[in-house]
Amino acid sequence: MGIDLGDLFKKEKVAFQDMKDSVIVIDAYNVLHQFLSSIRQRDGTPLKDAQGRITSHLSGLFYRTANMVEARIRPVYVFDGEPHILKAKTLQQRKERKERAEKEWKEALEKGDLKKARTKAQQTSRVTDEIIEQSEALLTALGVPYIHAPSEGEAQASYMVKKGDAYAAGSQDFDCLLFGAPILVRNLTSSGKRKLPNKQAYVKVNPELIRLKAGLKSLHILQKQLIDMAILIGTDFNDGIKGIGPKKSLQLIKKAGNLENALATVGDANAPTFDEIEQIRNIFLHPKVTDKYSLHWSAPDTDAVLGILCDDHHFSRERIEPILEKFSLIEQMMKQKTLF
Repeated sequence: MGIDLGDLFKKEKVAFQDMKDSVIVIDAYNVLHQFLSSIRQRDGTPLKDAQGRITSHLSGLFYRTANMVEARIRPVYVFDGEPHILKAKTLQQRKERKERAEKEWKEALEKGDLKKARTKAQQTSRVTDEIIEQSEALLTALGVPYIHAPSEGEAQASYMVKKGDAYAAGSQDFDCLLFGAPILVRNLTSSGKRKLPNKQAYVKVNPELIRLKAGLKSLHILQKQLIDMAILIGTDFNDGIKGIGPKKSLQLIKKAGNLENALATVGDANAPTFDEIEQIRNIFLHPKVTDKYSLHWSAPDTDAVLGILCDDHHFSRERIEPILEKFSLIEQMMKQKTLF
């Protein structure tokens, strides 16, 4: 999901305490996919309650949000709205990949290959309407605000940071930089370690911060040129040019000045038309966003939280209640001025 800008931007390691009293706008779909993918059993099966309903998203949302609140971070979750028509092909490709992964998951289970089964299972996660509704109900009970974006959640999060209503956008995707987020924080909702691909080894995961203005300055490019680079590589709205990655796209755009000139030197038959280029640029430069939101945190409704997690989905009260106490800090934070 999203474009990978690799090592082009400097990443600053930060700790939760460095973001104390800050508002972070989190791309909800991004983190829900993350929870659904990573919070699974050894054979790849997601966490489920006694009735067979998936609960990985609820577990991730509760525990990871509690970690942020305990560090006096004020999280806000933004949910995607209507996707742009140019994203239809990407969405269809994702659907087909998930279907292939589901088939391969089942085949691996039949062969007893749990390692491969888990890897394939992680590629099958879907954020359904039911998962969204359950997530919103839990956030409401926890006293944590959420927003419905008109279109891309990353665009809305980036807009709120640019407007000064938040310190940073929280997402694993670099797309927030294309939407102009001054600060992007990655790994905010990740656990303390991450498994390396195809290896029985783990690396420590720390939150990392990327500053857009400093990054553009070090690359000697403008925001519009970064978007042109992304179009060359391929975005959620176009396929990109075969064989062009972050470093090569940077070289081409710096030499040619803009995407149109760069494409004249590449000569790819599948390159986007000038009209398509302008459409994609406008998605990032002038995205659909809304000012109709309210950022209000409140003390959790303890009974409602326990009802959702313990009564409805059979989480252990002994585990939930101590963590739930962390959310009492929200009331204290609301009495203090937000610091950016």
